[in-house]
Formats: sequence, structure tokens, C-alpha cells
Amino acid sequence: MPTLNKIRAALTKDMGRTPPADPHLTRLRIAVTAFFAMDGFLFAGWVVRIPAIKAQTGAGAGALGLALLGVSAGAVAFMMFTGRLCRRFGSHTVTTASAAALALSIVLPPLTHSATALGLVLLVFGAAYGSLNVAMNSAAVDLISALRRPVMPGFHAAFSLGGMLGAGLGGLIAGSLSPTVHLLLLAAIGLLVTAVAGNSLRAHPSSPAVPERLPAAQESRPRHGRAGHGRRLVLVFGLIALCTAYGEGAMADWGALHLSQDLGAGPGTAAAGYAVFALAMTVGRLSGTALVQRFGAARALIAGGTTATAGMLLGALAPSAVAACAGFAVAGLGLANIFPIAIARAGESGGPDGVAVASTVGYGGMLLGPPAIGFLAEAAGLPAALTTVALLAAVAAVIAYATRGAHRTGRA
Repeated sequence: MPTLNKIRAALTKDMGRTPPADPHLTRLRIAVTAFFAMDGFLFAGWVVRIPAIKAQTGAGAGALGLALLGVSAGAVAFMMFTGRLCRRFGSHTVTTASAAALALSIVLPPLTHSATALGLVLLVFGAAYGSLNVAMNSAAVDLISALRRPVMPGFHAAFSLGGMLGAGLGGLIAGSLSPTVHLLLLAAIGLLVTAVAGNSLRAHPSSPAVPERLPAAQESRPRHGRAGHGRRLVLVFGLIALCTAYGEGAMADWGALHLSQDLGAGPGTAAAGYAVFALAMTVGRLSGTALVQRFGAARALIAGGTTATAGMLLGALAPSAVAACAGFAVAGLGLANIFPIAIARAGESGGPDGVAVASTVGYGGMLLGPPAIGFLAEAAGLPAALTTVALLAAVAAVIAYATRGAHRTGRA
């Protein structure tokens, strides 16, 4: 029977199909996907209200940049601590708790009336956001191992879809609801999703440790050379992820403001800028698995970085809001799969620890993005500051090209 199962699995793989999934794994996949979608939905709902909260606090570009630093600082600072919590309590438990904390903390920013207060509450919001990202990615990595299918882009597509829906909803109600009421509504939705999806996770609790993953990681190291090579690869993929996260963070924090402040767009159009960006990322990520399987990780990274460079140059320097939104869409397509591919490759090179390190380095891009864009905007204007997104996308493409052999052989 085991032999027949192996033959059937091989035949269905060759025919482009996969064996029927275990119902328990299917339910887990739906639950984890829901958390990714909720994360994107809540984050987008916050970012489309940044212009209104900026006006409420009276902050300038530089002060706002420092305040927005709170999101990334809180996220990055909490990531390693979340890793320890996952090892102790399991990724499912931490995912559910972090999602609830994110939903509750999103109501805090519209209650502030100064840049300092905004920065402090964004530390809390960022800690919950970073914790949820580490926990749900850990749950996704373990689930992918059980499914034996490279479906990580699909989870990140759910995040982008949630971002698109959150931005779209924000654009529709931005002119009729205050930021306080809007974000209270989002908090209620987030808590409802957390209760439903969290119940599925609790029905299939994860083990705090996943011993079955360790031998695979250990067996891969001799094939990939010395452990030092693996660590260098993890850092390389982490740097690629950083370049991508910088762009995503810049679009989230400054895209709507660029459209409204520099191009005279109304609240709805300004929100549409991030919506089209998120839509393009969703489309790109839905096809990400097939793209990597057909062309390979290296070519996908190089093409993505090059496309994002062209798109962000158009988005930052376009003379009209419509053209800028078109550029944002192209940039979204380019950036779509770079982060998921980089994290997956880091996991292949360094196992679970590789995923954790590359994720932390990658999310450091969000730490650098908000203040860098803010300070550059004060010195040279927001359009010029946004061209740094194109620059780092080009850097990601160059790194991917320079290390293209590592994508095939596992050596730096």
C-alpha cells in the first residue's frame, strides 16, 4: 500500500495535480489564510487614515516619519520575543493572541493629538503586528511542510487581498466616517475573524516544538556546504526581503499622502493608490507558485526587482494621480513574490532558524522606510524620497542576479 500511494502521488504530480488533502490540514490552511487576510485588512485600514490622523496631530513630514517609526520599531523589537513564545506555547496559540491584540490596538491612533502620543501608541500597534506576522508565518511554514506543497505565496496573496479590501473600504467611507469610528469598526471585524479562525487553530493545536522539521534541515546542510555558507545565504535572502519590505512599508505609509499632498487627489483616490498596489500584489502572489516552478527562484526575483524599479519610478515621478496609481500597480506586481520567495529560500538554506532570521532582517526594511522617507521628503520632497523604493528594488534584483548560482546549488 505505501508503494501504491507513492506511485499515485508521483503520477498526480506529473499530471499537474496533487493528492487529496487531509481535511484537518485543509481546515488549518483556511484558518491560517484567514489570519493573513485579516492582518492585511487591518493594516490597510490604518494606513489609509494616516492623512487624516496627520492633520489631527498637526505633525510635519519629519515628525510623522518618527511617529510612524513606532510601528516598525515595535514590530521588529517584538519578533524575536514572539519566536520564543511560539517555541513555548505553539504558533497557533500565539497567532490567535497576537491577532486579538492587533485588533484591539488599531483603535488607539485616532485617540492621539500629538506626534509623540501617536508614536507611543504605534509602538503597541507595531508590537502586535510584528508578533502576528512571526506567529502566523511560523504556522504557515509548519503547514507547508505537512502539505508538501510550496503554497507560501498563497498565504501572502491573502494578506495582499486583505490589504486591497481594507484600502477599498477605507476609500469608500473615508469621507463619511471619522478615523475613530472607522477603526472601531475594523477592530470589531478583526475580533470576529480571530474568534472564528482561532477556534479552528485551537481545535488542532500546534506543538511548541516541531522535531520532524529538524532532520530535513540538518540533512540539507551537507549538500549545501558548510554551515557558514548557509548563514551567509540566510543573510542574503534577508537583505532581499528587506529591500521588498522597505517598498511595501513606504507604499503603506506614504503612498496615500503622496497622492493627496503632491498630486491633489481626494480621499477616495488617495486610498485607491494603495488599493491598486495591494490588488497587483494579490494577482502576482496568486500566480507566484506557478511562476517559481516554471522559471525558478532566481529569475523570479530578478524579474520582480526590475519590474518594481520601473513601476516605482513612474509612481513617484508621474505628473497625475492616475499615472501614479498605474505605477503603483506595476510596482505591486514586481514586489509581489520577492518577500515570499526570499523567506522560503532562507528556510531551505537554514531551516526554521533561517526563516526567523530572514524575516527579522526583512521586516527591518519597514523600520528603515518610514523615517527615511520622512527625512528625505523634508529635504527633497516626497516624490524624490519615494524613488528610493525603486533604488532598493533594483538592489534586490542585482543581489538576486549576483547570487543566482545559490538558488540552484545552495552555495553563496
